[in-house]
Parts: sequence; structure tokens; C-alpha cells
Amino acid sequence: MEIGAIIKKARNNAGLTQEQSAEALGVSRQTVSNWENAKSYPDIISVIKMSDLYSVSLDCLLKEETSVKQTYKEYLEESSNTVKSNDRKSKILLSLTTLGIWALSVLAFWLVQSSESAGGFSLAVVWGILPITFFAVSFIMGERNYFGKLKWICPVLFGVMHALSGYVSVIHVGNTSYRQVMWPDFSKFPVGLIAGIAGIAIGMAVRYKKSDKA
Repeated sequence: MEIGAIIKKARNNAGLTQEQSAEALGVSRQTVSNWENAKSYPDIISVIKMSDLYSVSLDCLLKEETSVKQTYKEYLEESSNTVKSNDRKSKILLSLTTLGIWALSVLAFWLVQSSESAGGFSLAVVWGILPITFFAVSFIMGERNYFGKLKWICPVLFGVMHALSGYVSVIHVGNTSYRQVMWPDFSKFPVGLIAGIAGIAIGMAVRYKKSDKA
């Protein structure tokens, strides 16, 4: 018996409709229908949920002919590899985006024409753009659980990056304006550190809240 037929039989034995099962599993009724008609396979999380919902063992749900069992195993492996690949790409993109914003925010200061605008922009970078970037990136890491426990090292790195961004200022000597960079300025280290810690903590809280609802 194929897995679709087994799932359908288990649902019927539990006295549930496709709509009721879909609501309990957090999917659409069409998804449940596709599983039962072997148009698609449920992921392993959904199989575990069905095991609890239908009060049947995982072994019972996955007990089918060898060829189908192998196909399902290949499907799970392929899905797992796809998720891992997407996560890896997302992590690389997130890292590159952070470094890009950090570098461009500092370099853009030198492209501002007037000294007054340059001074205002330097303040926006140091106290606005960079802290917000660090917080947003950290939130994503916490919400998606990127890098595991190593993500807690990132706030320290953000603190260092913030200190290395330097205090970019404009000074006037007579009628001449000079742009001046003084770095590292470790008085700004706590800003990056706190933004990173807060982002991760709030992101994790959101992730736990979503898992509780599921």
C-alpha cells in the first residue's frame, strides 16, 4: 500500500475530514488531498504531526512497498538538501549585505559635497544606519536560528565593526574644510554590541512564539 493510501486510511480511522486534518496540521485541504492521492509527499514534520493526530505510529504511516519507501526516502533527502542549500545561500547573502552596507555607509561620506551635509551624514551613519543594520541582521539570525550558538559571537563582531567605522567628522580651519577619520573608536563598541544582542533576543522570541502556535 502506498503512503497516500495509508495516510487516507489513518485519517478515516481517526474519524476526521480532510478539512479538519488540514486545520490541525496547519496546511490547506488541497495539500492533504495531494498527499492522499500521491500527487506529493508530506515532509517529515507533517508525518510526525499526523502520527499524533491520527494516533498511529510512524512505522505504521511509513510502512509501504520498498519502491515507494525508497522514493519517499529520496524525497526527504532531496528536501533536506534543498533547505540546507537555501540556508547556506541566505547566510552568505546576509553576511555580504552586512559588510556591503558597512563599507558603503562609511565610504559614502567622502562623496558628499558640502561639509555641512558630510557632518550630518556621518552622524546618520554612526547612530542610525549601522545600528539599525546590525539590529535587523541579528533579528534575522535569531528568528531563523542561523549559525546556531555561534550567532552570539556576531554582536561582538558588530561592536568591533561599529568601532572601526570610525568617527567621521568635518573640521574647519580658517575657510578650509577638512574631513577627518579617527578610528577605531571603541566608545562606540557597546552600540553595535547592544544592537546585535537585542536583535538576536527578539528574533528568537518571535521564533519560539511561532513554534508554540504551530
